Amino acid sequence: MTRRYAITELPDAYRALSGVEAYAREHVDKQLLHLVKLRASLLNGCAFCLDMHTGEALKHGEDVRRLMALGAWREAPFFDAGERAALALTDEVTRLGEHGVSDETWDAAVEHWGREGAVNLVVAIGMINLWNRISVTARAQPPV
Repeated sequence: MTRRYAITELPDAYRALSGVEAYAREHVDKQLLHLVKLRASLLNGCAFCLDMHTGEALKHGEDVRRLMALGAWREAPFFDAGERAALALTDEVTRLGEHGVSDETWDAAVEHWGREGAVNLVVAIGMINLWNRISVTARAQPPV
């Protein structure tokens, strides 16, 4: 039996998730949101989301080198301190361990994005993680 399904089969659920997605797009810088979505999707192994968000990022003018470096963002020179704080938060929220997000990571995010900005980042990170989990569970594939 195949697990292929689309969340659009449940219009009320899709509409609710899309509402949170719209909130994140409205409250997080577009370029930063692309980086966060791609980093979480890399960590979660979501080919569908990687394909979709890479195309969106490129369409919005993101640099290919930065996108390619997301797998090694800590070593790459292409990200500023605010982006690094957001990427560290993305890593810790996505890989949420027994002790959650460290104070150091949270404080860095608040320092660069303010308390509201950091909370908005958590909403965006949580949303892409949910999209990843839906897509990976459904075995969604990018169009060939």
